[in-house]
Amino acid sequence: MPRYAQLVIGPAGSGKSTYCSRLVKHCEDLKRSVQVVNLDPAAEYFDYPVMADLRDLIQIDDAMEDTSLNFGPNGGLIFCMEYLAQNFDWLQEQLDEQEDDYILFDCPGQIELYTHIPVMRQLVERLQAWDFRVCVVFLLDAQFLVDAAKFVSGSLTALSTMVNLEVPHVNVITKMDLLSKSARKHIDRYLEPELSTLLMDEFEETNVGPKFKSLNKAMAQLLDDFSLVHFLPLDYNDEGNITDLLVHIDSTIQYGEDLEPREMRDPVDAEGQNEDVDSGLDD
Repeated sequence: MPRYAQLVIGPAGSGKSTYCSRLVKHCEDLKRSVQVVNLDPAAEYFDYPVMADLRDLIQIDDAMEDTSLNFGPNGGLIFCMEYLAQNFDWLQEQLDEQEDDYILFDCPGQIELYTHIPVMRQLVERLQAWDFRVCVVFLLDAQFLVDAAKFVSGSLTALSTMVNLEVPHVNVITKMDLLSKSARKHIDRYLEPELSTLLMDEFEETNVGPKFKSLNKAMAQLLDDFSLVHFLPLDYNDEGNITDLLVHIDSTIQYGEDLEPREMRDPVDAEGQNEDVDSGLDD
């Protein structure tokens, strides 16, 4: 039987740990078991139970305090993730100790890990070798909707991640509850964006330099040409919204298709019920 994994990624502050926490709670209400693995060596606090924690293997302070390495925060984090790649056996042992088949991986937010460093690609390939069906859930803070140029930057990061990891990918805009009512009225144009048009409308209302305008138009055209980046909204105040997102992700990784079908009713009971129905119709 396959197992299922969500790699929860996104820029720092996009709400990855909050997403894991709320999804675990939501699944508990559904009587569904979901486990979380923390892969952020710099994490300080999270309010969900973890089945495995990278900090038990290595912490970012270990790399930063090593005088022979002399790393800063970003360099220390990359060192820790590359150390994990050299010790995937540790992760496999942690995963094999649990019988749960649906696992969230709370990942660090440094974009270097998903664009030009192969460690996350190596993690995906290893999970697939362990018979995991992997889906990337890329979170983008609703603050990126403040202006179109900023949204282009976030979308370009999402596209870069999609191209690099090459697995099913779901883009999500978080913290929707923090948007004003006026901002929510225009949310649809960000969920299925035509970025060239979006930029043109905004640049007409603002005074920006020609070089900035040309750069953003080129990036927007690139995103439109790929036509891969679309977003789903996430509002934690709306349980129905959380359910819809989970169903979308489950469908993406084909969760549940290998489950055993429900047992059929006893033929005698079914026949008896049919007789009751028939007699009722005769009356």
